[in-house]
Amino acid sequence: MSRNALRKLRVIGIEDGSFERGISKNTLLALVLFDGLKIADLKFVGVKVDGLDATQKVVKALTEWTFDAIMLAGVSFAGFNIIDPFCLFKAFRKPVVVVSRVKPNNMAVKRALKRHFKDWRVRWQTFEKLGPIIEVNVVDNAPPLYIESIGKDIEWSEGLLKAFSILRIPEPLRVARLIARGVS
Repeated sequence: MSRNALRKLRVIGIEDGSFERGISKNTLLALVLFDGLKIADLKFVGVKVDGLDATQKVVKALTEWTFDAIMLAGVSFAGFNIIDPFCLFKAFRKPVVVVSRVKPNNMAVKRALKRHFKDWRVRWQTFEKLGPIIEVNVVDNAPPLYIESIGKDIEWSEGLLKAFSILRIPEPLRVARLIARGVS
């Protein structure tokens, strides 16, 4: 698909709000629906810091929207409350692109999960299912992003990111982050 065709898609960006580890019990996820490069809708979902409720709550919140793809700012939100991109793909049959600003270090994540959570295996399962991490240059003269793609090939996902990027971070994720951090 061309960049112009991809830019006509309805894409959801999901990012978490601020919280203080050890103090905050909950935080917000901002779910922002873009229709092309315009905000079409917005929802907030409250999740537990280090809980296990994020995937279920996101699936419930998205059932009312019509969309073509989902962008996640990683898979770990509100500390280690994991959103499983495979569950999102299974629920909606829409591609999910996991986007990281820095190269993920899954071995460090596994060590942290083992150190802090009795149920670390449950949380680790999502990381184990993820495919290879691909480095993508979205904007010239900017650091790369790191992506994993569920439901579409890497070329399609790279094209989607480029189509929705004015700056380095694709607009659905950039705006979701600004909103989530601004209200929490």
